[in-house]
Amino acid sequence: MDLQEFRNYCLSKKGVTETFPFDNETLVLKVGSKMFALTNIKKPNLEINLKCDPLMAIDLRREYSSIKPGYHMNKTHWNTIAVDGTVPEDKILFLIDLSYDLVYKGLKKSEKLSLSKL
Repeated sequence: MDLQEFRNYCLSKKGVTETFPFDNETLVLKVGSKMFALTNIKKPNLEINLKCDPLMAIDLRREYSSIKPGYHMNKTHWNTIAVDGTVPEDKILFLIDLSYDLVYKGLKKSEKLSLSKL
């Protein structure tokens, strides 16, 4: 998976937008008004920050050396995944889906309703 494949996969989900709210390097993908994925587009090797269930996050960090606590994020709820071939692509896609779902569930009812109309 490269940056463009990651970006396209995220943007294919309902209600997703991309922004650069922090600087011109940090791509933030949001569902509604909340972010579910981040990456630095200038890094030569793709690393993705994704929200995760806290217990699953611990298990993933034990299982894969390329999954670390979220860089510059709440370490309990976010992981940073180095996309270096050690984590299978289908697992990365699953983790993107999980992050999206966790964030979507946390949206206000009114925001979910407006996204359902898209």
